[in-house]
Amino acid sequence: MRLRGICALALLALASAVSAAPARPPITGVSHLSVYAADLAKAEHFYVHDLGAVKRADPENPRGARYHFSPTQFVEVLPLPDGQTSINRLDHAAFTTTDAEGLRAYLASKKISVPARVEQGADGSRWFHVTDPEGMRIEFVQAPARLPQVAANPLSSRMIHVGFIVHDRARQDAFYKDVLGFRSYWAGGMHEDRPTWVSLQVPDGRDWLEYMIVGTPEGRGIPSDMNQATLGVLNHFALGVQDIRTTYTTLWNEDRIHDQKGLPQIGRDAKWQLNLLDPDGTRAEFMEFKAIGKPCCSPFMAPDPAP
Repeated sequence: MRLRGICALALLALASAVSAAPARPPITGVSHLSVYAADLAKAEHFYVHDLGAVKRADPENPRGARYHFSPTQFVEVLPLPDGQTSINRLDHAAFTTTDAEGLRAYLASKKISVPARVEQGADGSRWFHVTDPEGMRIEFVQAPARLPQVAANPLSSRMIHVGFIVHDRARQDAFYKDVLGFRSYWAGGMHEDRPTWVSLQVPDGRDWLEYMIVGTPEGRGIPSDMNQATLGVLNHFALGVQDIRTTYTTLWNEDRIHDQKGLPQIGRDAKWQLNLLDPDGTRAEFMEFKAIGKPCCSPFMAPDPAP
């Protein structure tokens, strides 16, 4: 009888501990990519003139600027730090959440190192940073109650994914899939049996993160033999479009692709795409929302994003 009572108390304590663990708030999409620029004026011309983004102040870093494609999605451009010798032009990638503080508490409960508190911008937005297993800085952003005024961009008003270099898919999956709840969307590469582009959709939306797998699984950071041009192609963001022909025609007729060498092409995922490069080499990819046929390597495992 006494043993039965002890077991009952143990089960009650376990149930209480489980119920006390915080639930993960929704992670709904891509917020932004934050990049460095050696020449801010050239960067502004690219993002405003070429891509059609709307420049707004940066509530997170007054030295930077935000180039919006919608009220909640943008590229943050920061001045290249004085004396920087690294070829890296990527500061962080960011995803949206409905509750920054709740997500911070959830990650802490999963033994992920988090800051002591969330930060708040002048616009009322809230955010915090963590570091993923390979050292990539990841930000989670709760949008302000009053969003900035951003006119619809005729080219694209939807950032559908961000990507950056990864060495070990399993190591990253332990964080993005097991802890955060990201889910498989597509995986492929130049070789059918060796996926090097791995797409994971956010758990509560259809935007995705793309692993750009390089090097060996034990590696971290930028490989020693990689140059800035290659790194910029791998660390990238993508804007969704309905028709790449219409996009390219607009860019051509409005002289927005001066000195750009990219042409529309069909990727291994069977989606039409067009790649442009900002002045520091960061790739801006226009991509159609849907494939035109069967992709290589694996089927799509989740619904496509929509405009």
